[in-house]
Amino acid sequence: MHGELPAVSIVRRLGGSPRQRGSMTGETCPDLFELSDGDFAVIGTDRTEELDALLPESAARADCEHIVVITRDTLLRAERDIPDA
Repeated sequence: MHGELPAVSIVRRLGGSPRQRGSMTGETCPDLFELSDGDFAVIGTDRTEELDALLPESAARADCEHIVVITRDTLLRAERDIPDA
């Protein structure tokens, strides 16, 4: 069908798993993944309503986009896995 996104798969997790970061209950599970098309997927808390009005004038968000928040620890642990290019 015209306009469909190409099939994509998760290639790998960036950083440690939620369990490795101390989430034993599954209640706080932010995560980062590299996709087969080179993009990244983020699992985080949707805080679009709260943060949208606080975006700087130079930022824009399409209706299909959300502001997702992950913990600092999640991103810092993923840093070693994020490619330079």
